[in-house]
Amino acid sequence: MLLVAHGSRDPRAADATTALARAVSAARPGTPVLASWLDHTEPGPTQALRGLAAAGHPRAVLVPLLLTAAYHRRVDIPAAVTAARESGPPIRVRITDVLGPVGATVDPALLDGLRRRLAEAEAGRFDALVLAAAGTRDPGARASVGRVAEALGAALGTPTRVSYASAAPPAVGAAVARLRARGARRVAVAAYFLAPGLFHDAVTAAAREAGAVAVAAPLTDAPELVDLVLRRVNAEAVLGQQNAPAG
Repeated sequence: MLLVAHGSRDPRAADATTALARAVSAARPGTPVLASWLDHTEPGPTQALRGLAAAGHPRAVLVPLLLTAAYHRRVDIPAAVTAARESGPPIRVRITDVLGPVGATVDPALLDGLRRRLAEAEAGRFDALVLAAAGTRDPGARASVGRVAEALGAALGTPTRVSYASAAPPAVGAAVARLRARGARRVAVAAYFLAPGLFHDAVTAAAREAGAVAVAAPLTDAPELVDLVLRRVNAEAVLGQQNAPAG
């Protein structure tokens, strides 16, 4: 199993991905689980797949540690797999869905992980919520973040709005301020991030300056995220069996 994260110059992000890989490995004993990154940290997915093939593994399942199915899932990851297949020993690679919504479906494990982090932030009782995401120019990806916010708000019975750290408005400070201007007295912020880093730091600072009562930590290696990774792997295994040639 190969987990592929976005990558960051902030070493905390790589540490979080490594911790998630360890947790997934502990939950699936006997299956090698490796971490890789698309940028800033080694190994990249092509290098990692070549290493698995050289070690004698004939197949691998690649799990994109991404919360939206934007450019990295559509372009970068398939290109990395193609590069691995075209050089070195052969290896069959199946790529799972991202961890964010698949179509209209938001996995309950993702919502439970976000709720866990909110509880750990000791937000207490809050009457409005902002879901803070990294940001993307891809309208389909932004729509999927909106679906998470809608599902999380429904699960909590709380008005929930989306904000972005980059690439798209509104910023988290503006989202918090808007809810407060509309009468919310205690606004909390859920972090739609897999790992800590500069974006989450900026979100935390801006949210608190705008009056948020709490800002949740990223999902990192939450048990619910481990469960979600394994759900994606299991779903891909079932799909592979269904598509296998008969005989």
